[in-house]
Amino acid sequence: MTSEIALPTDNYLTHTRGLWSWLFTLDHKRIGVMYLITITTAFLLGGIMAMLVRTELMYPNHPPAAQAKTMTLVPREVMSKDAYNKSFTLHGAVMIFLFILPGIPAAFGNFVLPIMLGAKDVAFPRLNLASLWLLWIGLVFFLIVLVFGQLDTGWTFYTPYSTSTETAVIPAVAGAFILGFSSIFTGLNFIVTIHTMRPPGMTWFKMPLFLWGLYGTALIQVLATPVLGITLALLAVERIFGLGIFDPKLGGDPVLFQHFFWFYSHPAVYIMILPAMGIISELITVFSHKHIFGYKFIAFSSIAIALLGFLVWGHHMFTSGQSILASMIFSVLTFSVSIPSAIKVFNWITSMYKGSISLATPMCYALMFIFLFGIGGLTGLFLGALATDMHLHNTYFLVAHFHYVMFGGTAVAFLGALHYWWPKMTGRMYSDFWGRVAVMLIFIGFNLTFIPQFLMGTHGMTRRYFDYSFLADAHPEIATYNLISSLGSLVLAVGLFIIPVYLIKSLISGRKAPANPWGGATLEWQCSSPPPFDNFPEQPVVGDPYDFSRIEYDEKIDGYVRV
Repeated sequence: MTSEIALPTDNYLTHTRGLWSWLFTLDHKRIGVMYLITITTAFLLGGIMAMLVRTELMYPNHPPAAQAKTMTLVPREVMSKDAYNKSFTLHGAVMIFLFILPGIPAAFGNFVLPIMLGAKDVAFPRLNLASLWLLWIGLVFFLIVLVFGQLDTGWTFYTPYSTSTETAVIPAVAGAFILGFSSIFTGLNFIVTIHTMRPPGMTWFKMPLFLWGLYGTALIQVLATPVLGITLALLAVERIFGLGIFDPKLGGDPVLFQHFFWFYSHPAVYIMILPAMGIISELITVFSHKHIFGYKFIAFSSIAIALLGFLVWGHHMFTSGQSILASMIFSVLTFSVSIPSAIKVFNWITSMYKGSISLATPMCYALMFIFLFGIGGLTGLFLGALATDMHLHNTYFLVAHFHYVMFGGTAVAFLGALHYWWPKMTGRMYSDFWGRVAVMLIFIGFNLTFIPQFLMGTHGMTRRYFDYSFLADAHPEIATYNLISSLGSLVLAVGLFIIPVYLIKSLISGRKAPANPWGGATLEWQCSSPPPFDNFPEQPVVGDPYDFSRIEYDEKIDGYVRV
């Protein structure tokens, strides 16, 4: 047994040194690493805001007398109502625009996509670097908002409040507008790269499924993001010049803003989840050591989700006063978009059937994804049905559903991808034991945080409330649910905090990673870990990306080789 490609001493990390060589690099791998550092920093910032919100909501500010004596762990009021509004707004805006939307495509897509194609780089390397710089500029605008102006509109910037509040709407809108260009540039780059740079022998149906997910995502990025840009530009013009586009006092229509915003933002949900689904397809087949079941169904379902996502924005507006007929149509379309998602889930489960499953850390994240995303999808059925959505809309039931899809889906897949490609990116192996400990803490903490929120929502607790004392008086159990939810968020935070500890430790003392530590058959596992500057010193072997019949374990290198 021999590895096809010799391991070079020179790699993308050591090719050139110095800060400037990174800031002005055209190497997609270095750009992907810088995206990863930026996005995880944004995740930390958004997580801090979330912990402030959950700490404030741990107890009602004026609890029932029977419970008042037992609620002494934290002060009744951790922050003012204005600070609370600003905290949950920045939590949402930072997490959506700086972590979830760019997270997987920008970081892992940039790093892995060209290597999966056997290419040296993306189609437009300079455009790729420009998209990173635009992300940094957008981040600066959000930091300006955080430090100086604050923002209290919610991440959706709903009018007419966003046209009248005295907080820093314009800098936040400018930051989101710039981030939109970064997203469009990335999507355009990926589309052209996949169309023009596939190697000989790699037809559309021999591409890894992660690339199908990125391709569907790129279509949405290019087609939908301009709508958000125009909407935010109109909002800024309204605030500056008072034109009366959305403000009813000036003859505008605030519901029009909702139509524009959700026409982008619901497809954006699939910008967040499609790459995550592509990652899960990779993890399930590699750690089951079994060919993916229903390849074409999974591939086409990515495109189906991308297209159907443009047709369902109105389900966010069942309570906005739109016509009953429109609501019925959007409800039917909402149920239809669940079909391609279900196809993926059932194919993943079938792929594991009779497979040789390895419960390494990335596979644990894949299994967690299926469980949590399943809950997110099933609870979405209640919100897609008109009769139940009228009661559950804008309650904590919606908050929990959203987080099961976005964190339980996108963020969990992000963590799975981080652990899957960490040896390839760094050339070092991390502690699998501590990886699984973190998985367990995240799983327990996440469910403790958000399952009680489903119950709060059914009891009528509305989101964005600073003080829920009036609800706790009528429903004392709501105070208990909030306490469990806040304690769960602490467990979740501990699990997330462990991850950078053992990953950083691996950079210092982790054993060297072989070229193929997991037994993957896609092309990135045919080059060294970390990859050479030009990815491949010679043309890699192109074949079925899920054919494991020629992949065998080699004890000498403690990794897998092609035979």
